[in-house]
Amino acid sequence: MKALHLEKSVYELCSEYPDLVHAMREIGFVNITKQGMLQSVGRMMTIPKGCRAMEMSLDQVCEQLKQHGFKTIK
Repeated sequence: MKALHLEKSVYELCSEYPDLVHAMREIGFVNITKQGMLQSVGRMMTIPKGCRAMEMSLDQVCEQLKQHGFKTIK
């Protein structure tokens, strides 16, 4: 299982695990695939911040990431 440290930016995590982009899109983070979004906002955004912005449960997102082969580390 691939470890995702939740204090890292989405950009850092997606650079480490490119398949994370697809998983996050499926979970509901649709803006991640918009042109330039990952390289700009993604450098400041973490998964917990993204959950708050999208009004999604962090616990549910972590569970869905687990189903995609990722383990979240808080």
